[in-house]
Amino acid sequence: MRTGVIAKKMGMTRLFQDDGRHVPVTVLQLDGLQVVSRREMNTDGYTAVQLGAGSAKAKNVAKPQRGHFGKAEVEPKAILAEFRVTEENLLDVGAELSADHFVAGQYVDIQGRTQGKGFAGGMKRWGFGGLRATHGVSVSHRSLGSTGQRQDPGKVFKNKKMAGQMGDKYRTQQNLEIVSTDAARGLIFVKGSVPGSKGGWLFVKDAVKEAIHADAPFPAGLRAKAHDEEPVVAAVEGDAVHEMPPLPSAEEVEAGVAASNAAGAGEVDPGSVPAADGKEG
Repeated sequence: MRTGVIAKKMGMTRLFQDDGRHVPVTVLQLDGLQVVSRREMNTDGYTAVQLGAGSAKAKNVAKPQRGHFGKAEVEPKAILAEFRVTEENLLDVGAELSADHFVAGQYVDIQGRTQGKGFAGGMKRWGFGGLRATHGVSVSHRSLGSTGQRQDPGKVFKNKKMAGQMGDKYRTQQNLEIVSTDAARGLIFVKGSVPGSKGGWLFVKDAVKEAIHADAPFPAGLRAKAHDEEPVVAAVEGDAVHEMPPLPSAEEVEAGVAASNAAGAGEVDPGSVPAADGKEG
């Protein structure tokens, strides 16, 4: 069992397929998603990873939480969540997850807090039909009708469908298809709609009712660190663009400095050093 991710809902759009069909999708963004802590069996009794997403100002974070983020050496996060994982899928603290954690064609379950609709009547909240439009009914066309029984039991049962607060509850939508991902921008495109408002946080996990995709990465899709990537440096001369070799590593720089110091101390044969005019001295 892999970890899920914390994603921010950006809104809806559509993507065009190769055959011309368009698919309505919801755009989810991974904003600075990192592992803040991990739970292990020998110390906590279960295995899980605690992820943090977004960013928060240090002054708005309580002192115990600042110490928690400082121990993990990560920036303060706007939201934290735990995801149960198997022992072989535990991640190192500080690892950053990428949108490549999911692949196109995979099915996921998404949990979020639905949009609040405020106080709603029975017809809007539960789909009641209301009372008759005529034949003695006046004023109370949209009322619920009888809610109780006779003297026995003489009460209204719990969970009776009545007017009240509508929405603003955690809901999980299952078996949503991943249409595409954009690892460079940290975007996930999910087919259809998902719970929640724009800018809200969602929890995305592998579907429990569908087999995991064969191409899904294990233990997770991690973002490469900056020093592991070799940036491509290009030089522009007129209208031509020439690719330059990568910058030297730290070890190569240290070796060059040591050689320069040795040359300055006179340890190098002066005859082997080229003269200023290009001729050997």
